[in-house]
Amino acid sequence: MKRFLYLFIVLTIVVLTACDSTSSSSTTRSSVAQLTAFAFANDTKRPALSKAVFTVEERVDTGLVWNRDSIQYGTSLDTVIPRFTFAATPGAAFVRTPDTLCVLTGNDTLNFSKQPIYLTIRSADSKTLKTYEIKASVHQVDPDLYAWEQIADSIYPQDDSEQKVVSLNNNFVMIKSNGFELNAYESEDGEDWVDLGEPEGLPIGTRVRQIISSGDTLYYGDGKNIYTSADAIEWTAHSVNYTVQTMVLYWNKEVWALVDNSYQELAIWKKGSLKLTGLKAFNDVFPISDFATVCFNSASERERAMIIGGFAENGRSLNTRWNLEYSPHIPENGGYRMEEYSIDRPQFTSLTGASVIWYNNQLMMFGGVNADMNYFGRDILISKDEGLNWVIADTVKNRLPEVYHARQKQNTIVRDNNIYLFGGQDATRTYSDVYKGRLNSIGWK
Repeated sequence: MKRFLYLFIVLTIVVLTACDSTSSSSTTRSSVAQLTAFAFANDTKRPALSKAVFTVEERVDTGLVWNRDSIQYGTSLDTVIPRFTFAATPGAAFVRTPDTLCVLTGNDTLNFSKQPIYLTIRSADSKTLKTYEIKASVHQVDPDLYAWEQIADSIYPQDDSEQKVVSLNNNFVMIKSNGFELNAYESEDGEDWVDLGEPEGLPIGTRVRQIISSGDTLYYGDGKNIYTSADAIEWTAHSVNYTVQTMVLYWNKEVWALVDNSYQELAIWKKGSLKLTGLKAFNDVFPISDFATVCFNSASERERAMIIGGFAENGRSLNTRWNLEYSPHIPENGGYRMEEYSIDRPQFTSLTGASVIWYNNQLMMFGGVNADMNYFGRDILISKDEGLNWVIADTVKNRLPEVYHARQKQNTIVRDNNIYLFGGQDATRTYSDVYKGRLNSIGWK
């Protein structure tokens, strides 16, 4: 190191072959010592290096060079080729790392894995010195890793209740029924919950898992009534023109229900009545309970929804995947159409009590049981082709905490790029815990 320092001190002019010059001349030597740009040279084995964008920030004393967006996780900086662009050809420049002092030649391979790193520039006329600290940031967490944690052990004391969790007015609301009474709970973050008391106005025997939310209003159907609430406590009954078998989902800014009109048909709640869509279901292959629903935009940028598994009216456990799609160019049925995937792909197993979300441009499925009431375990299923095929997620990258038990009838909500799992039940108990997960790279640039 002393030898390098000595060389720098005694060196009067070193012309850097790799530097750009904009202000020097053959007769007048520049007094400018300034860095205008910094980058890493292209490396075919590490393409993330050359893609890193650095900002040169001038300061009164030591300047700063830094990258706003961290370099890809796992990228090595131990042997990199830096590229410096100067305002004027310097007389000399050197890089000091914790281990070395290197006079730049324009073809240098340096170790940037240990910081701090300093670049010092000496002007061509030897009158000016300027130093910059270089900070090259690399992501310290795996972008493909899902970070899961339990954020609430229990919302209420354990009992054999049925539950539904929805988003309402930017809060989470859980409504539970033990068969005799209803209770509602509310939380802003999924961690701390407030007991709202007992909902009023709902019928005896309310099947809370069939409550759906539009974001600011809750809906429940029973017989020839649809009940609505803006706060989960006060419910109002609205007489309708068809018998409601089940509330299905809120999709494409519409409230959807399955009605009995001599046959099963999907209907939309509009202006206090149910409007038939023309989409007819079949009572032996269309679910009325314990099905999963998910809404998303397809690759063709069309509104899509799926209704997965569940129990048919005759009690049969289904392996169906009903797909709803909206296209304003289709004249029939108001632009809506429906088809059933599992007709062509019968290997999809019978499934009830699962929950499905759209996250990271793929479908993710949690929990559920098959026709023999065997639980599907703790694994998360994913589909990258909009529900055609399903595989187990990488258990190294995406695995629920060990405290989580396999279950069915849990509720899953995506909010602010976070996944929330609420409650559910297994063969011996009902849970009211809450889990939160997030893909590390969500939100990264």
